[in-house]
Amino acid sequence: MGFFSFFSKEKKETLDKGLEKTKESFFGKLTRAVAGKSKVDDEVLDNLEEVLVTSDVGVDTTLDIISRIEKRVARDKYVTTNELNGILRDEIASLLTENNTGDTEGFDIPAEKKPYVVMVVGVNGVGKTTTIGKLAYQFKKAGKKVYLGAADTFRAAAVEQLEIWAARVGVPIVKQQMGSDPASVAFDTLSSAVANGADVVLVDTAGRLHNKKGLMDELSKIKRVMQKVVPDAPHDVMLVLDGSTGQNAYEQAKQFTLATDVTSMAITKLDGTAKGGVVIGISAQFKIPVRYIGLGEGMEDLQPFNRKAFVDSLFGDQKK
Repeated sequence: MGFFSFFSKEKKETLDKGLEKTKESFFGKLTRAVAGKSKVDDEVLDNLEEVLVTSDVGVDTTLDIISRIEKRVARDKYVTTNELNGILRDEIASLLTENNTGDTEGFDIPAEKKPYVVMVVGVNGVGKTTTIGKLAYQFKKAGKKVYLGAADTFRAAAVEQLEIWAARVGVPIVKQQMGSDPASVAFDTLSSAVANGADVVLVDTAGRLHNKKGLMDELSKIKRVMQKVVPDAPHDVMLVLDGSTGQNAYEQAKQFTLATDVTSMAITKLDGTAKGGVVIGISAQFKIPVRYIGLGEGMEDLQPFNRKAFVDSLFGDQKK
């Protein structure tokens, strides 16, 4: 079965290369876990549990996967260790589907939402501003008129970095002085975007978690002010997480989902880490769709998340 039309050979190669460290680490551990065993028994399942946890799939998600495999073993009576890869592949694919992470169809946006407003959240250093720049590039490439809003006014570097991306991609950016009210920047951004017929608006926000109530209040205020211009904005609250931080990404996801209504996620820096299992665990634990994954520094290296492509790259394209 082929990939969706947007999933080109080049994108598949980028995904394969980006998940190479995760795949090598995971299957190296899995091979050791079943060494000398011909059938899946309690010892193999215990070893598999350790493999999944140490691959940053997360404890709760790991226990769910192990439970599913135990049911398969009980039903089929005898399952060989050679069959384990296929079963594991099936259960992970099912888990991603059940938890609302399916396939993002390219860089499409609903035609009836104009402008389509994305509020981007996440702590500093996760690749938030870079992700915004890459999204702007992809949306512009798709023929959309894009506006950027520099509402992270607490960090000069954030505004400067977004300005660099705006110039690089060739899209307008709305900003104010350092220390300005972020909601005011969001208001100006949407006002300008509406006046100029923009299709997509990407609004950066401050990445601070030291005061959850402060973060919650700030993001709520930005939303309220946005709605004075576009009544149903934001249409997407996208949380950006650094996949290479493993368990720390879970904690960040927990804090942000408590602070605001996160509707999608982008998981970055998967190319430089063996912690790609975090995509599976975060999707399962928070039941929020992973929309994009970052696989490198280039503008083309932010990919729509495709469940089938992800599982195929992790396990290989072999027939079950």
